[in-house]
Amino acid sequence: MDTAPETDEKWMRIALAEAQRAREAGEVPVGAVIVRGGAFLAGGRNSQILLNDPSAHAEILAIRAAAAAAGNYRLAGTTLYVTLEPCLMCAGAILHARIERLVFGAADPKGGAAVSLYRLFEDRRLNHAVAVTEGILREACAEILSGFFREKRL
Repeated sequence: MDTAPETDEKWMRIALAEAQRAREAGEVPVGAVIVRGGAFLAGGRNSQILLNDPSAHAEILAIRAAAAAAGNYRLAGTTLYVTLEPCLMCAGAILHARIERLVFGAADPKGGAAVSLYRLFEDRRLNHAVAVTEGILREACAEILSGFFREKRL
């Protein structure tokens, strides 16, 4: 699995483009991309408002699309790129999908389940391990979120 920083940045930029689409739709700007073998498998962006669905986080929608594209609910050998550290719900879905690696941009100190509030992927009682890389394009990922909320407060 290619884990070079420039490869991670390439895919995170695509996740940021998904986040921008969410922002343009009035959603909290979080985007996700799932890659297997260096190839795009699926993407997703926050769509809770559009879909009237509290589970329509970028990661969940990307996982659903990737499973459909792969014809399998197990996504072994994949990397999930997401602009914001996943919450507990999304972390659970990542585990159940058997995603091999998680790469995220901005940490979420109020709800992050990978390194901030919880460290779910470090729990060895679970039956799957996920490698975690944090901070890829951290500033850009944080800025799209802070800019969105700044505009909301105006």
